[in-house]
Amino acid sequence: MDDEQRRQDDWAKDRKNRLPTFTEVLSRRTRPPVDLFMFYLFLQREGAEDILDFWLDVQQHENLCRAYFKDVRKSGRTIREDWPEYWDYARRRGSIYGTVVGLNPHTGTKRSTASTGEMLSDQDRQNLAASGDEKYAARSPSPRVRSVSPGGNTAVGTTEPPRSTTPFSLSGRTPTLFKRASRAPTIIPRSQAITRQDLIASAERIYYRYLSPAGNTPGSTENHEIYLPPALRIHTFPLSSTHEPKSQSEIALMAQIPDMFHSQKEYCYRAMEQDAFPRFLRAKAFGNLTPVSALVRLIAGLVILWIGLAVGFSLIFLDVHPKSKRFFLFIPYTIAILFLVSHQYELDPVLVFLGQSESTPFRTLSIREPYVKKLLFGRAIWVTVLVAACSVALTMIFWAVPGHRL
Repeated sequence: MDDEQRRQDDWAKDRKNRLPTFTEVLSRRTRPPVDLFMFYLFLQREGAEDILDFWLDVQQHENLCRAYFKDVRKSGRTIREDWPEYWDYARRRGSIYGTVVGLNPHTGTKRSTASTGEMLSDQDRQNLAASGDEKYAARSPSPRVRSVSPGGNTAVGTTEPPRSTTPFSLSGRTPTLFKRASRAPTIIPRSQAITRQDLIASAERIYYRYLSPAGNTPGSTENHEIYLPPALRIHTFPLSSTHEPKSQSEIALMAQIPDMFHSQKEYCYRAMEQDAFPRFLRAKAFGNLTPVSALVRLIAGLVILWIGLAVGFSLIFLDVHPKSKRFFLFIPYTIAILFLVSHQYELDPVLVFLGQSESTPFRTLSIREPYVKKLLFGRAIWVTVLVAACSVALTMIFWAVPGHRL
């Protein structure tokens, strides 16, 4: 625990004067409110959390494959001896596991062996793997459903749900207020040696959950299929985890299992990095409110402002004395303007001064990222000055107007 805390402190010092990168967020090097947990909640509000789920599950699948290759090498056998079909495939087409399986990275393969997974250290990969990470399993709202058996094919003429047209399309998604219940992440069992059937089962689960329109849970209206360009779509998964491949075609297809989702994973990574992540930083590094909370503040601010204006005009047209009673209008005006400005900037200065940021509506957590804390504190000071100036100006206007009883 002390080593983990020390690493977090070192990473935080490295980001003392900058915002975190997307890779740092995925590898859990960041702290609230710009950590992986908050990024997942942000995508969940947009109905796009399946993209992050897919990336994490494929990363876990790749970790499983790496563990299999390492187990083989520890047993004293080479990958070429244990799995000649994969060795031949990786030698001809290239593989992201080149250094693990013993391929020479300078032999000139067709596929690049670099990936977003290679940006992460071994410790980061352990952090991303759901197995052995009880803290994330306890706090993550990541939903998991049962895998659909691949035995049944979609009947001809069956009406399928419409496909998404962009990676962050909201069509077919469940509204935020009606999200499905949280479940723990998928766990990779390590009580026994990993087999090739385990790799097939992992790939099968990913395919039928995220890539197949027929992979939705029967009787459910939820759609977990993610958008992919036509060139990256996988239309069939002919292998099954219930029996070992026997024909030559099945054995050849099994050799593609370790690298099957790599291109799709890279596409999702770039889509999140270029689309969702900048909006996430804008929402959490420059504000501390959720959209629902900001909307509630807008409504409350308008109501309180209406009450304040009604009382102010009543004091004027009833010519209430002493005139100094009008200074009490400062209270409703300050509260109303604070709520309205907080909605406009999506930032509550009171919460910032208390070191809090909203995770879900009206639920807060401590701001622990140093640079984000500095940014929010500066914006909170500006919002406070703006609220004070507007409140004083509005109060002085109502105080200066001469009374006239109707």
